[in-house]
Amino acid sequence: MLKINNLSCQKGYNLLFSQLSFTVDLGGILRITGTNGSGKTSLLKILAGLSVQEQGTIFLDNDAVKSEGYQAEIFYLGHLSALSVELTCLENLKFLTALNQSVEQPLLLDALKQVGLEGYENEYCAKLSAGQKRRVALASLILSKAKIWLLDEPFTALDPQGVKMVEQHIEQHCKQGGVCLFTTHQDSALKNQKVLAL
Repeated sequence: MLKINNLSCQKGYNLLFSQLSFTVDLGGILRITGTNGSGKTSLLKILAGLSVQEQGTIFLDNDAVKSEGYQAEIFYLGHLSALSVELTCLENLKFLTALNQSVEQPLLLDALKQVGLEGYENEYCAKLSAGQKRRVALASLILSKAKIWLLDEPFTALDPQGVKMVEQHIEQHCKQGGVCLFTTHQDSALKNQKVLAL
């Protein structure tokens, strides 16, 4: 269980949210909604251990945020693709996955195929469309062994087929006992999702 208790976040003089408490059980999907500037990205970064809350606690079972046990179970995908345009799709994916684990090349190639980039393995990311770049980043999600997926606008720049592909991977991950928290300004067809409005 992911348990958030009495969480507050402030940016400068702006209090984005306060006394925020919720839990997400294994297998759960939580969609985080709100207007621009309401704190959706800030919340995900806090849950990922990339930012610090003003107050409150975050636990995954008995592991607190930023602890080794907690961080080992977290995969964070920001709304920017974080790719090097000087590297190929395959090289970028290898770099992204090497941050957490060693992945054999056949698995890297299969992940690119699953996101619709078969034949683009050796294409430099500088030549890709925004949607294709997003798919490279999403391929790293497929390879992740983390239990908790934190996805900031995962459907950005994707066509309807790409959105459906991401939703299928989220549903499969959660059916296997994973957890997904995501933000989006788009409609989502994900089943059994709960909504948290900031």
